[in-house]
Amino acid sequence: QVQLVESGGGLVQPGGSLRLSCAASGFAFSNYSMSWYRQAPGKEREVVAQISTTGEITNYADSVRDRFTISRDNAKNMVFLQMNSLKPEETAVYYCKARWRNHEHWGQGTLVTVSS
Repeated sequence: QVQLVESGGGLVQPGGSLRLSCAASGFAFSNYSMSWYRQAPGKEREVVAQISTTGEITNYADSVRDRFTISRDNAKNMVFLQMNSLKPEETAVYYCKARWRNHEHWGQGTLVTVSS
């Protein structure tokens, strides 16, 4: 059974940091590129960061570059998103996604609330 389970969300003050984790199971994790998306209330889901199968290549949305870092541990079937200098407008549900060819798997999301 394919599963992606995000964790690490919560309430953080503006300027604070959070580290999200996504645990994968039920598929060949190291074959899949991984991404983090987010969906703010009333807005479309948007990609935040992507990482290649080996972790050598990463890409970021312009809005998070230099503040967020995506990483993965293929030995543990996990992907991470370190988020620094968070802003109130980044309040959203954060999702991880696995992709290989035409196969896609999504997690259920974890809520990040940036508020004082």
